[in-house]
Amino acid sequence: MSPFTLPRMAISLPLAVLAAAILIFINEASFRQSTAATATIEEAQKTRVAINTLVEHMLDAETGQRGYLLTGDARYLEPYNTATADIDQNVDTLRQLFTPYPEQLTEFGVLTRHVARKLAEMDLSVRMRKEGNEDAWKFVLTTDVGKEQMEAIRAQAAKLAATSSSKMALGQTQIKKTLQLSRIGIATMALAGLLAFYMYLLQTKALLAAGLREQETLQRERDLLETQVRERTAALAKLATHLQNVREDERGHLARELHDELGSLLTAAKLDVARLKSRLAGTVPEAAERLVHLTGTLNSGIALARRIVEDLRPSSLSHLGLMASLEILAREFEERSGLLITTDLEPVELGGSAQLTIYRLVQESLTNIGKYAQASQAEISMHNFEGYIRVEVKDNGKGFKLNSVGPTSHGLAGMRHRVDAAGGRLTVTSTVGSGTQIAAVLPKSS
Repeated sequence: MSPFTLPRMAISLPLAVLAAAILIFINEASFRQSTAATATIEEAQKTRVAINTLVEHMLDAETGQRGYLLTGDARYLEPYNTATADIDQNVDTLRQLFTPYPEQLTEFGVLTRHVARKLAEMDLSVRMRKEGNEDAWKFVLTTDVGKEQMEAIRAQAAKLAATSSSKMALGQTQIKKTLQLSRIGIATMALAGLLAFYMYLLQTKALLAAGLREQETLQRERDLLETQVRERTAALAKLATHLQNVREDERGHLARELHDELGSLLTAAKLDVARLKSRLAGTVPEAAERLVHLTGTLNSGIALARRIVEDLRPSSLSHLGLMASLEILAREFEERSGLLITTDLEPVELGGSAQLTIYRLVQESLTNIGKYAQASQAEISMHNFEGYIRVEVKDNGKGFKLNSVGPTSHGLAGMRHRVDAAGGRLTVTSTVGSGTQIAAVLPKSS
């Protein structure tokens, strides 16, 4: 890692956090100020509208009053009455709007007094007109009292409207200032964010470079380890094959020794017993009986020696061929175990080592069936295909879970190694309760 990476990390992260915090603060402050200014503008706008509406209703009321006074037509009283009712509602609305502002509320009080006087003057003249007091209402109509009150209402309303307009202008100015502040703040924080991002990119680049160097180092070490593992695996495979060949050679040597030495001794002993039996025939019945028993024992010993010799190194492979050897192996295993063994064998042409591999595969499979499978029958098959031979041994035993087979299962490991060494492939298929199937495929060139 670069020596400048840690300082950059110590600066870029706090800088980014600070920029984000300031940006959030500016945004929140701008939002609050803009909201307050907008509320002020809305309130000022509502006040102006209410003031203008009040003035319009006063004009409507005055128009209706004058129309009724001049014509005596009661239809003019309808807009007058409607306007006066709306005036009361407008006054209440304006009072609520001006209540938070004492100075404006005082000015509004002046306006309400003018409005009250104007309404009283109009109500008096209308009442006189209704009562038929011509001189009185005409006198009121010709005086300037109503005009003065109306001008006072307009002037006071204009004053209050100007105050509302000032509030609106102040709110608009505040919004502009807020937007300007937000603009400057966001631009500044954006630059700070870009700086932090640039420092982050530099840091990331340094980290990536360090990571790539570490990956390259790890890859070199991994390749070296894989090479060593492959070399050692190949050496172990060669060693295992050598040990297997040595084992077969030793078994062959032991088989020859047993066949030549032990077989000769047992055969000579049997011949001597036969001579003694012929000389003692009829003379010593008890000795003759013992000789018969001795002859049976020697025959059993010769048969046992022959079976041991065949297990060590099957002579039938070289004399009778693979198919006959497998038939003999199946028949002898059937006699010893009591299982029903069926065979489906085709003649094949293979070298001596490949034949021995298949023979040992079938022999080990039958041994495992006898020990563990708890089967009642098994089947051995060997078929000749173009370019390869397929050998299969299956049973109807209890089966097993393939993942439960540990590394100490030397039987399967030995079979797999034999087949692999011959250039073939071994597959084991088993299901609990459905038996086991061991199949091997070997090339004909083996």
